[in-house]
Parts: sequence; C-alpha cells; structure tokens
Amino acid sequence: MPSIDIRLDLSPEACLAYYRGRAEQVITLSLDGRRVAFPALALRRIVGRDGVHGRFRLHFSATGKFEDIQPIGQGGP
Repeated sequence: MPSIDIRLDLSPEACLAYYRGRAEQVITLSLDGRRVAFPALALRRIVGRDGVHGRFRLHFSATGKFEDIQPIGQGGP
C-alpha cells in the first residue's frame, strides 16, 4: 500500500469548516514537496480540541484511492 507523509496544522475553526462540509477535500503538501489531496472526512479520526497538528501518514490503494490516515509523531518537519 503506497503511503505519503504530511504535516498538518489546522485550527479548530478550520476543522469545523471541513466537518460541516464546506470542503470535501484537504489539499496539502507532503513532506517531500508533492501536492496531495484526501477526503476531509478523514479528519474526524484525528481532530482534537486544538484542531489537527502533527505529522501523519496517508495510505492509498494501488490505484491511488485514499484508505487511511495515521499519526506518525508530533513536531516540526
């Protein structure tokens, strides 16, 4: 399963906008500089009171479909 590592720093307000459906996808840069998009609904698994902050690993199927997001640590890139 291919994976991409990202860093997210989203405020609670930004997460709420995703949660309410104002955006269907989160678009960010991977740690190696690639542009990546994944479903905003995936944030529900990782959001806390302070929003979403840290490094995460996105897992995709062989065909490029998003499958999972997992925290891989906190801190800077």
